[in-house]
Amino acid sequence: MADAMKIRAQLQGDMADVKVLMFHPMETGLRKDASGAVVPAHFIQNVTVTHAGKTVLSAQWGTSISKNPFMHFRFKGGKPGEKVTITRTGLIGQDCALANG
Repeated sequence: MADAMKIRAQLQGDMADVKVLMFHPMETGLRKDASGAVVPAHFIQNVTVTHAGKTVLSAQWGTSISKNPFMHFRFKGGKPGEKVTITRTGLIGQDCALANG
């Protein structure tokens, strides 16, 4: 899943500014395909962002989040070259983790 997310992190003073684009279908389980069969639910339920071993963001998502969600957040304490790790889990377990310095 090398292309599961795109992440950009920049420092602005003492704040790390992080932008993430997650590639995911985010199916609710309510839509039907062309043949009338229900498309199974497949959406991100939890997103966790860690930096230097500490959780800086934790989110619980549901079916109302759009396909290929974009997330933008800031946190204090980042330094150049340090890693930000983003982990997302869905209905079928861990979906993807991505780190960026």
